[in-house]
Amino acid sequence: MTFRTLIDNIRYRGALWATGFFLLVAMILTTIYAQYISLEPNQFNVQKRALITAKKTTTRALPTGYVYSNTLSVLADTILEKNGGYLSNDIAPPSVFLDNMPSWEFGALVMIRDGATALRNQFARSQSQSNEDPDLARAEPSFYYQHNSWALPSTEGEYSKGAKALKGYMGRLLNNRAQFYSRADNLRQYFEVVEKRLGGLSARLIASTGRLQSDGVNQRYEAMKQTPWIKIDDVFWEARGATWALVHLLKAVEHDFGNVLANKNATETMKRVIHELEKAITPIWSPMILNGDGFGILSNYSLTMATYITRANAATLDLRDIMMRG
Repeated sequence: MTFRTLIDNIRYRGALWATGFFLLVAMILTTIYAQYISLEPNQFNVQKRALITAKKTTTRALPTGYVYSNTLSVLADTILEKNGGYLSNDIAPPSVFLDNMPSWEFGALVMIRDGATALRNQFARSQSQSNEDPDLARAEPSFYYQHNSWALPSTEGEYSKGAKALKGYMGRLLNNRAQFYSRADNLRQYFEVVEKRLGGLSARLIASTGRLQSDGVNQRYEAMKQTPWIKIDDVFWEARGATWALVHLLKAVEHDFGNVLANKNATETMKRVIHELEKAITPIWSPMILNGDGFGILSNYSLTMATYITRANAATLDLRDIMMRG
């Protein structure tokens, strides 16, 4: 059918049919676009991305802390520049009707905030009374700006400022004009934060399943209310976003704190944490988040993800304890 034939058919069938036809096409295109902007970003190699940014050919040429700092910067850029851009503050369709990706963005953002705070307060300071890095002092508060502001200043603008300040710190780090201290006590403080984040995500995912019996094992969940069914997928996608960001940050930690982990015999424990988190963000093939029961026909995605995150949380507890030992 040629375009001219299509126009003739529209004229023959009348304006009402033409309106319905174009509305149908618009709905199909909108649905396809909505699916496109709801795709999760791919994982990236933290070391290769650091080499590209620094324009180096080997990681030995990178100063300690560069991979971690660059990973934070790439994570911030990713939530702003992924398919469809940053969606949490959109006020126009179709993104205003989507909630999965905004939940994913918020989960990733929480981990970026924690990572930026650790970099400013622990990793880049020799002791509690030392001067803080000026670029990091600008970067961290930028990421704590409200995540859904569309008015001026916009959320994207503030987060871009944070990423730019991180790049300033990285440039000085590359020229030996900034500091990064890869010590066990610094890492222990970061693991304490990660431990709490993973524990909270695990508890919320379990609350989504409705299994909150006070039987000793689940006693710490008894005070939590079951997640409303309409919010189950929001919790799930927030956990996936947080896990996605944390996997990259921990891989960067594994590189920049490699000597510390090796000296503490904690390398394998770190690899176990990363492995469990990677399993938690295995690609999803179902068009919807299933919340089945027990050994029924449908699986329970929230409970499956909670299992992996709980295992990662237990290994993180081990890492924290290892970092405390002399």
